[in-house]
Amino acid sequence: MKLTLIAVAGTALVFSLVTRAEDMQGMKMDDMEGMEMKQESKQTPIASAEGTIKAIDPAKHTVTLAHGAVPAVQWPPMTMAFSVAEDQLAGLKVGDRVSFSFRLEGGKGTIVSIKK
Repeated sequence: MKLTLIAVAGTALVFSLVTRAEDMQGMKMDDMEGMEMKQESKQTPIASAEGTIKAIDPAKHTVTLAHGAVPAVQWPPMTMAFSVAEDQLAGLKVGDRVSFSFRLEGGKGTIVSIKK
């Protein structure tokens, strides 16, 4: 008896979810200003840190930084290479103290901004 009630309740739940999903297909989004899907909202958040430039490799588009802890991504202090756009390296050299922000994607850090 209990099994029958559970089966009936489960079936009713599934049908109600399917009905709601079907209702959404016909929904028009034309008049919904301010509701655009922005691509940046899908990107990973940006974290900030400070560190010292240990190496610059313009050919590989990387900068190696020894940085302090980064609580936003739960990182301890470490030295690692970040991807960087070539124009972001202008005026920077090994040994410079920098503040930088980066995006973490797929376990790799990409510099968003870097300055002395």
